[in-house]
Amino acid sequence: MYSDSCLTIRCRSPHHSRNRSVTTTIPLEKDTVTATLDRTPVTRLKGVGPRNAEKLKRLDIETVQDVLFHLPLRYQDRTRITPMGAARHGDQTVVEGVVDHSEIRFGRRRSLLVHLSDGTGAVVLRFFYFSATQQANLSAGARLRCFGEVRNGPAGMEMVHPEYKLVQGDEPLAVEEHLTPIYPTTDGVHQLTLRGLSDKALAMLETRPDALPEWLPPEVRERFHLPLLPDAIRYIHRPPPDADQHRLFEGTHPAQRRLAFEELLAHQISLRQLRARSRQTPAPPLTGDGALRSRLLDGLPFQLTGAQRRVVEEIARDLRAERPMLRLVQGDVGSGKTVVAALAALQAVEAEHQVAFMAPTELLAEQHFNSLRGWLEPLGIEAAWFTGRHKGQKRAELLEALESGEAQVVVGTHALFQEDVRFHALGLVIIDEQHRFGVHQRMALREKGSIDGRVPHQLIMTATPIPRTLAMTAYADLDLSIIDELPPGRTPVTTVVIPDSRRDEVVARVSDACAAGRQAYWVCT
Repeated sequence: MYSDSCLTIRCRSPHHSRNRSVTTTIPLEKDTVTATLDRTPVTRLKGVGPRNAEKLKRLDIETVQDVLFHLPLRYQDRTRITPMGAARHGDQTVVEGVVDHSEIRFGRRRSLLVHLSDGTGAVVLRFFYFSATQQANLSAGARLRCFGEVRNGPAGMEMVHPEYKLVQGDEPLAVEEHLTPIYPTTDGVHQLTLRGLSDKALAMLETRPDALPEWLPPEVRERFHLPLLPDAIRYIHRPPPDADQHRLFEGTHPAQRRLAFEELLAHQISLRQLRARSRQTPAPPLTGDGALRSRLLDGLPFQLTGAQRRVVEEIARDLRAERPMLRLVQGDVGSGKTVVAALAALQAVEAEHQVAFMAPTELLAEQHFNSLRGWLEPLGIEAAWFTGRHKGQKRAELLEALESGEAQVVVGTHALFQEDVRFHALGLVIIDEQHRFGVHQRMALREKGSIDGRVPHQLIMTATPIPRTLAMTAYADLDLSIIDELPPGRTPVTTVVIPDSRRDEVVARVSDACAAGRQAYWVCT
């Protein structure tokens, strides 16, 4: 999409050509706005009318650029003819030969058997669905070129419903010049249709190479050994016969890495833009006098670890600022994230603002509610619990408490997103395991707390171990704090992966633990 001053880039993953895309907007010089392929509707390609366009829309294909970024899932090698004597079970290959004879075999299912040979061996073509015309064309003496998967049959090698062509006269049919792409498809859109569209789109790119802008500077491409974007697109759609199919399948080919690099770059720029816009929006400075926090720390039966103290100070510094905090706190189960969140909540309450603590499930929300209630009630602060199960009078009372400001801290689930939930002065949003919600839901809760143009601060918590470099990439809109120290007496959490074939052993282990008076929990997803 475009305007007179900017262009929106959509980058697709080589592994998820349909399901995943990243967008970012880049300013353009005035003379750069030309008929780029993202502005060229797919109906400009010959053979695409309104009905086909509607079907293609289900694949997120609306422009010629979308066709180019609708990438193959895998490839078939139709560039060479395999002697039938060399064909092996499981091969997907091209064979060519003469029909010796054909017959209709009656059994559990009626089938047409076409016996084909080429002098080196023989293959039986088996058709369960066929017409009289098809049967006549596949009679003795006909020369066929077939593509399909070779299987072991009752009487030797066979292909079931192969693709085939009749070879007329003495002029040999040309083999494919490239590996044949297999695209993600949908009802009503055949592989041949998608290959034809990609042929036309590539031809358009050939005549208008500038219509697909190259955004990476030469020095970046040279540093990472990346091909030009049009070259990468052409290679992925039409790999040569000697292409490394293993690397293509694994997504590690330089042409695929070129697209992946651009996708990650677009993702990074998008999040940086989101972060920049967020920082332009004011937030209430939550200073507080520290009295409630001091009382909580004095009443705890344990001392905070050095890592907890460091993260608490990072959060406190952010909350005192007049721009919204966006911070991700990462720590193992048992590292003490909840008490860190409680101290952040008290800083907001000291500054006469409300706190919303959101968890993805009622079970987790209830656990956080019980922990917070045990810490906050001795300080004279009553925490509220708000989930979808609250109905009628109880729900009405909770909504009134939130809107009046009587409820200073509320713990809940997705129910906090609901339209009738209103806050008096929401200053801090705490979200546990934010990947279960998504950016849009997080932004929706932020907007719900907007008052006089000011938005609440956000603290995100996760126990998911995320490598720092990945966190910086995936959560570029967030500052990162890591609680990398367990409290004294806590043993490190051991995570193991066990195959489903050992489920009985897991059940027995859980049974033994319960019999010994310990507890276990089993989460079904």
